[in-house]
Amino acid sequence: MMVKDGMKIMSMTMILSGMIVCAGCNSADRQDQISLPPLKLQSQTNTDLQQLTVKHKSRLAPGMKPTSRTLTSTAAANSKHSIAAASRKIHKPEESVRGIYVSGWVAGSKKRMNALIDLLDRTDLNAMVIDVKNDYGQLTYDSALPAVHAIGADRHAAISDVEGLIAKLKAKHIYVIGRIVTFKDPLYAKMHPNMALQKQGGGGVWRDAQGKAWLNPFQQQVRQYNTAIAGEAAAKGFDEIQFDYVRFPDNGAKVDREVQYGNRGGRTKSDVIAYFLRQARTNVHQSGARISADVFGLVTSSTNDMGIGQSWRAVTSAVDVISPMTYPSHYSTGMYGVKQPDLNPYPIISQAMLDAKRRNAIIRSSGGQLTATIRPWLQSFTARWVHPHQQYGAAQVNKQIQAAREQGIREFLLWSSNCKYDYRS
Repeated sequence: MMVKDGMKIMSMTMILSGMIVCAGCNSADRQDQISLPPLKLQSQTNTDLQQLTVKHKSRLAPGMKPTSRTLTSTAAANSKHSIAAASRKIHKPEESVRGIYVSGWVAGSKKRMNALIDLLDRTDLNAMVIDVKNDYGQLTYDSALPAVHAIGADRHAAISDVEGLIAKLKAKHIYVIGRIVTFKDPLYAKMHPNMALQKQGGGGVWRDAQGKAWLNPFQQQVRQYNTAIAGEAAAKGFDEIQFDYVRFPDNGAKVDREVQYGNRGGRTKSDVIAYFLRQARTNVHQSGARISADVFGLVTSSTNDMGIGQSWRAVTSAVDVISPMTYPSHYSTGMYGVKQPDLNPYPIISQAMLDAKRRNAIIRSSGGQLTATIRPWLQSFTARWVHPHQQYGAAQVNKQIQAAREQGIREFLLWSSNCKYDYRS
């Protein structure tokens, strides 16, 4: 596909059509079956977004491991108040982020957390992505936000002392990222059904194939609810807030036939996703943290929004870090010319990262916009539903990391829904 100045974004031998496994699926297993539109070949032009205006002030992050890997406690780790004070200036990590996913329930378990901290102590891993709002719309800590209390979203908080947990992690020089499942929120949809996506013709709340209701990103109240949670989490000491499910439901063409979006204010799906992220960025930056967003793995190579509102140009221009979920098992047979992606992780990651960095370069050169740091999610689980598949252990994980690094991408996150990792530096 040709872009400005004749640059090619990717060399693709097969354009995706039909059924694939989603690269942004449920955090319980991330294996929902979805139908995505074909990758559209088009010129790389887009004037929907304003140039990113908030520039980042760089300083050493109190939550990062130094290269010496010392475990000296800091004043920020000893005082909840000093953590908040130290976080007021926006800062970048001291070194490349190399992290793992940690569910709220695991984060609330002293035994499980100690085991994961030990893993980070023994390896070059230096970050954790911890659930703030999970796939069910539940917050993992006690919130002070009236909108959260009104629907009981923190009634089953798994983390008893989130500030204490953050202090403990920062004492170990661990960079702490808070994950917010954004627009897939069945709890908020249940309590505020008028804020959920609605069926055409007044048929009530629309639900996806799994029976889950989704919030309507075009609703201001929905956006404000999520940005408020992000701001609160940042103020509690999280170094970065990561938005997952920051999109519309998959199989966009079908959804568009079934859903009434209401007053869209002249915005497209990708417009409103970018608008939300810019709003959230402002709120989170005021609390001293950075923001990141998870996108489907194929967004690195698609030039449209895939029907879900995730345009690479829109997202990379609105956040500090963009995290494509490039799990090899989630790519269809023949993608990038690879017959069995799960069995061949290296070429999948290599091509996805090549496309991603080229997209950023094109955007910077064509419009002068800032672009986000690329930090992919990599597969640290075995996709038993894929045939054929292979057991994913340290060797398979390292092949993905190697592929990314050889494309100049030095940051990564590892996904395992059960938070068990086979990793060696």
